Amino acid sequence: MVPLLLVLLLALLLFGVGFAVKALWWIAVIVLVVWLLGFVARPKGGTARWYRW
Repeated sequence: MVPLLLVLLLALLLFGVGFAVKALWWIAVIVLVVWLLGFVARPKGGTARWYRW
């Protein structure tokens, strides 16, 4: 019974890690797209930046 519970716990842990990694990839892609849009749509001034920092 204990080995079965350990295997199920391991499977649940690996599924959770896989889901988190996939979610982080989607977040990274969205951030990259927003950054590229900001880079393309920035003001035409010499030193003007579209972000504050």
